Amino acid sequence: EAEWEYACRAGTTTPFYFGETITDELANYNASKSFANEPIGKYRQETTPVGKFSPNAFGLYDMHGNVLECCLDDWHGNYEHAPTDGSPWFGDNNNLDQKQERVVLRGGSWFNSPGNSRSASRELDLKTVKDYIPLNIGFRIVCRVERIL
Repeated sequence: EAEWEYACRAGTTTPFYFGETITDELANYNASKSFANEPIGKYRQETTPVGKFSPNAFGLYDMHGNVLECCLDDWHGNYEHAPTDGSPWFGDNNNLDQKQERVVLRGGSWFNSPGNSRSASRELDLKTVKDYIPLNIGFRIVCRVERIL
């Protein structure tokens, strides 16, 4: 989950990798709602093709909006006792449900309000568990590329 936010921010400290605010020209989200006094925009009501909007400084597209992304880590209410070695954080989800591990959702989607698309926004969907992920939620495949000497 922390790596997702690092990848989304791409070196920035603003709410979005493209700046302080979001508009329908920058990302696909529920633009019938405004953020930071921006005007209401076009609400597309569906996903858009990857590459419609500009990538961040790392070359990653759609980190804000379009499709919520599942992270490998289980949901935890805070970062207390999180691993510091880069390993995924599995556990008891702060006792939300001992039978099913809940997933962390990041990035917002086409149906979310603009605030849910912020780099720091975290969501827990009580219906989403690791053995059932709805069609409106996706994931990003990340692979490590070793440096060739």
